Amino acid sequence: MPLLEPRRAALRPRAVRGPAPDRVPEHLAGGTPLPLRTALSELLGPHKVLWKVSDLVRYASDASPYRFVPQVVVLAEDLDDISAVLSFARGRQREVVFRAAGTSLNGQAQGEDILVDVRRHWAGVEVLDEGRRARIRPGTTVFRANAALARYGRVLGPDPASAVACTVGGVVANNASGMTAGTTRNAYRTVSSLTLVLPGGTVVDTADPLADEELARAEPALCRGLLELKREIEADAGLTARIRAKYTIKNTTGYRLDAFLDGTTPVEILRGLAVGSEGTLGFIAETVFDTLPLDRLSLGALLFFPSLPAAAAAVPRFTGAGALAVELMDGNTLRASVGVAGVPADWADLPPGTTALLVEFRAADEAGRARDAERAAEALAGLELVAPVPSVTNAFTADPAVLAGYWRARKAFVTAVGGARPAGSTLITEDFAVPPDRLAQACGALLDLQAEHGFDAAVAGHAAHGNLHFLLAFDAADPADVERYAAFMDAFCRLIVERFDGSLKAEHSTGRNMAPFLELEWGPKATDLMWRTKALIDPDGVLAPRILLDRDPRAHLRGLKTIPPVEAVADPCIECGFCEPTCPSTDLTTTPRQRIVLRREMTRQRPGSPVLDGLLDAYGYDAVDTCAGDSTCKLACPVGIDTGALMRDFRHRRHGPGEERAAERAARHFAVVERAVRLAVAAADAVPDRAGDRLLGAATGALRRAVSPELVPRWLPQVPGAAARRLPDTRRVGASAVYYPACVNRIFGGPEDVLPLPEAVVALSRRAGRPVWIPQDVTGTCCATVWHSKGYAAGNRLMANRIVEAAWGWTAGGRLPLVVDASSCALGLAREVVPYLTEQNRELHAHLTVLDPVVWAARALLPRLGVRRAVGSAVLHPTCSMRHLGDGAELREVAAACAREVVVPDDLGCCAFAGDRGMLHPELTASATRREAAEIRQRPYDVHLSANRMCEVGMERATGRRWHSVLQELERATRDDGP
Repeated sequence: MPLLEPRRAALRPRAVRGPAPDRVPEHLAGGTPLPLRTALSELLGPHKVLWKVSDLVRYASDASPYRFVPQVVVLAEDLDDISAVLSFARGRQREVVFRAAGTSLNGQAQGEDILVDVRRHWAGVEVLDEGRRARIRPGTTVFRANAALARYGRVLGPDPASAVACTVGGVVANNASGMTAGTTRNAYRTVSSLTLVLPGGTVVDTADPLADEELARAEPALCRGLLELKREIEADAGLTARIRAKYTIKNTTGYRLDAFLDGTTPVEILRGLAVGSEGTLGFIAETVFDTLPLDRLSLGALLFFPSLPAAAAAVPRFTGAGALAVELMDGNTLRASVGVAGVPADWADLPPGTTALLVEFRAADEAGRARDAERAAEALAGLELVAPVPSVTNAFTADPAVLAGYWRARKAFVTAVGGARPAGSTLITEDFAVPPDRLAQACGALLDLQAEHGFDAAVAGHAAHGNLHFLLAFDAADPADVERYAAFMDAFCRLIVERFDGSLKAEHSTGRNMAPFLELEWGPKATDLMWRTKALIDPDGVLAPRILLDRDPRAHLRGLKTIPPVEAVADPCIECGFCEPTCPSTDLTTTPRQRIVLRREMTRQRPGSPVLDGLLDAYGYDAVDTCAGDSTCKLACPVGIDTGALMRDFRHRRHGPGEERAAERAARHFAVVERAVRLAVAAADAVPDRAGDRLLGAATGALRRAVSPELVPRWLPQVPGAAARRLPDTRRVGASAVYYPACVNRIFGGPEDVLPLPEAVVALSRRAGRPVWIPQDVTGTCCATVWHSKGYAAGNRLMANRIVEAAWGWTAGGRLPLVVDASSCALGLAREVVPYLTEQNRELHAHLTVLDPVVWAARALLPRLGVRRAVGSAVLHPTCSMRHLGDGAELREVAAACAREVVVPDDLGCCAFAGDRGMLHPELTASATRREAAEIRQRPYDVHLSANRMCEVGMERATGRRWHSVLQELERATRDDGP
């Protein structure tokens, strides 16, 4: 056993609320039942079967208020796997549910038997016909697909608020639309073709000219049945008219019965039925979309009204004027959004009735935007607006930054309101649609109904299309509160259907919450047709039972999840999944959402539960050790939940006194540590034929076994050689800035064909007439990030205070900027040290100006430099630290001076090297960089650039290509002598 083994018991929840009614039963403590696990492992391979209890728990939750624990999770890699699982399920009377991003709001991504992950291995975009069409795999996020299309001036029609996280497969399966899609740009209207795997295993490519002929051979009964249903519907004039009328407004309740009217052949009918079918009729393996023009010029305003009905009444003015989006946010939504980055703090003081409309026009050119401005002004005339709109005349703006702020607040609706809900309460999100001209009446009726049942819900939505969303919070562990919610839902559904003839689900698809009310909206005849459609296509009932069709009138009350309090930083989480695409460990172990989901399950369990023990056994590696600690989850989360900080706290909790003392001694004597590590690297570099790598690999391996695998990094062959023994000579007199070479750049060198980074920074600054000074006593100091990321509190405090005191002296009390040559260290010195400083040193820190060297180069040097030799192409890897600092634009600006073409990968992500995390867990970096590296390897580049040495090492490991700092490239590009 290692001398400093992490303490597993330290991860045990400090407060256990359980046993909760929805806790995982103890018979699943061992995970998937052995017969099922064995059979699927033999069928697919053991690496495709997730079976631990922690795996089942982390897949049991999605963004909905429901929670169902699967028996097993399958990581399907291709169509063969899908077909094999479906065949297995049919032969054993089992059930299958497909899950992609898990952002659905009504439990569509949850199952109680076999759950198939179709996100991890199912991403990809192929742009066709100069962007007019796109072939997209189901695990691709909408954001990623649009990034590929943007180069062609095109965009997908559906634009859900969760585009950064939700996948195209989910968008099609739920017929999602969003802010601007309405009834004409949704998935049903813009899907050109799709590839569908039917429950019987037949694969149908609806674009294939021979698809109907092949389907007739493979599934003759299905083809006959579909055409019989079509004839039956068309023979009923009243039913046909009813179906057409239902889709004049947004409607995703039940199956798309108009597919029988729009399609002329079985394959065409199947194409329409598959959209919005929620995975109950087959697996959508690929979709071809007809794309739309990306009108880049926007004009928008955020207008405040005294009441929700007043705002709703103004909507027709703007839709009539041609606004593409008219989004409504009520007072509860506005006040809850104060926690969202960029939202004014004074929104918290808005009167309760205040309601805002976010109105946006989009145009292809300036002439179009000018026409939009005229129409907007006419629509505004005579409206009664309230603060904070200063005046009607200047309400509309074309400023992209201002408009982005408006949309950030709107898109954060669910997470912001959810984060502000009472602790421990469950959140329900519902959406409905009424004819747009009746929206004001519906709003008033909804408010009255909420008050009658004791709810103070938040309301927002796509007012231009008569589509609103509302959120309710209640305690799913309290039977009385569940009944209050049930009574409200019964009354709400009758209100929308009987008074307004509206849609109970406008764009979120039926889901578990509305399945019992399907017949209320559609009537018995149409509902019977939906049941018959399901029986015809899936006669064995294999796919997603009880998600879209359910005759149990209380089915929507089954499986409601409790939300037990956990650590305070995580309590606001509503498990929306926005954090997952940005997390480096998503495809390796767990995501930020899953880390929180697992904590909540721990608190549901009774003390001593074998399920709790199983979760604790897995949590150390799956959650704590393989978290990169980069906190990009905080940037992705609309309410700023920093799961990385929580994992660093857990690392601290697991440390014993001996480990803390060792880390503090290392900080206290860091000059000795620094010299020793540099000498070891130099010694390894001096041994020929990489024998030094083998020597240090064996030595670090032995140390890891003896001391701690979480404290001692393993030696990797790609680790660069040693830095120069001495830093460049500089002078304090006349210096424009203090240059602080980070310890990583004092220990490790760079590629041999570029100037070492410290020399490059000094040379560049001198060349631009802005010389820098390197203090002679930098050795032995550090930005404290090493201790911070590992959760060593004492060492972190010691080093944080030491570096701030030193920087205060170096910069003459903050009169000179401090340029720190690694972006992660710049972030550490600028922000992360602050909580660990003494009160006196916090005051000193407030006077320091800490700059990433890329910012220094862009602002102070580049305007004074002449580029002598630019390369043809450069690919950039902006670091996660630069995302936190907001320095991405400066990185691109400097790179653009060095290369005629600069490319930032669409699949950019954190490399997860995270200082030495990539040396502790190389598998983390390999997983995190897989997609970005594959994209980079598709073509050659002249140079590969970043702004942090260890991130560059991580990308070298991932791509097999050499990376260096953009500052080294700038030095070479502006050098007066030859190349």
